[in-house]
Amino acid sequence: MASPGQSPLSHSPLFGARGDDVEHDRSLTVSARDLIDMAAAAGVLQPLQTLTARARRAGGHLSHVRGRGMDYEESRAYQAGDDIRAMDWRVTARAGEPHTKMFREERERPVVIALDAGPGMFFASRGALKSVQAARVAAMLGWAAVSQGDRIGALLFNHGHHEVQPRGGRSGILRVIRELVAHADPKAALATPASAGGFNRALLRLRRLVRPGSLVILIGDFYGVDAGSVQHLAYLCRHSDVVAVRVLDELETVAPPPGRYGLTDGRDRFDVDTLAATDRSRYADVLATHHAGVEQMFHTSGIALLHLQTTDNVGEAIAAQLSAAPARRRRVA
Repeated sequence: MASPGQSPLSHSPLFGARGDDVEHDRSLTVSARDLIDMAAAAGVLQPLQTLTARARRAGGHLSHVRGRGMDYEESRAYQAGDDIRAMDWRVTARAGEPHTKMFREERERPVVIALDAGPGMFFASRGALKSVQAARVAAMLGWAAVSQGDRIGALLFNHGHHEVQPRGGRSGILRVIRELVAHADPKAALATPASAGGFNRALLRLRRLVRPGSLVILIGDFYGVDAGSVQHLAYLCRHSDVVAVRVLDELETVAPPPGRYGLTDGRDRFDVDTLAATDRSRYADVLATHHAGVEQMFHTSGIALLHLQTTDNVGEAIAAQLSAAPARRRRVA
């Protein structure tokens, strides 16, 4: 434990890490190999398959559109225009009038990962940077999507937006991984400051990018949400399924021990003083109020909110939350 006035961050492997220490490097940045290896963790994410699909291309998810497809739905009385190739001759013979089989078509679902790559994500007091955890969970969910026959794309945002159009198969997820590695590089991301309103601008961009029937996965710390975010989320939820993953460090949930802590955004440095009990209480109250507001916003929007800490094993943490109550992860069309 650091003494008062001395930051415990100085004892973290994230600070003063040696360049030849692989474990320290994996806490600061991600490599393509790291994210490719997340494919193994994706194999346990079966609850993702329960999310409704409404896209129009053939694939592996049930749609609300009835027609000729893989799964038999029911038989009903023949109507003018029905395909005679789908006649149900057994029911016809039994009922004495023509009946035709109805099928529920399978659909391919576009999955779009919207990831916050702003300066605030390049922080951790222990474990891995939030940006590293975000990239890992994005890759894992991306692998889960392509393993289910979905197309995977991304929108990465900071001072600007970088879009990766959804594409299926291994090539689709590898395109996303390449961008995740680039945007999880602290030097590149901190070179240009994030502009105000970045989260809402990203949501507006998603409204234009995402097609009906898509699954949208929001990943970030969500410090940029405000009243306007609710309207954007409501619009997205009209035509798509939305899941959110919030990545936080322990110091963003509880006040640190008494002391003075130096923080930087890559350009400016400032100190946080928690020596006084009143300051620690105020620190905790501000955080609690913000986090409660975020949870309420997603709850009101009908969006499942998953939680990830910088010290978590990404695969275990997300799989546990998805399997805990899979029925709650579904949205009703």
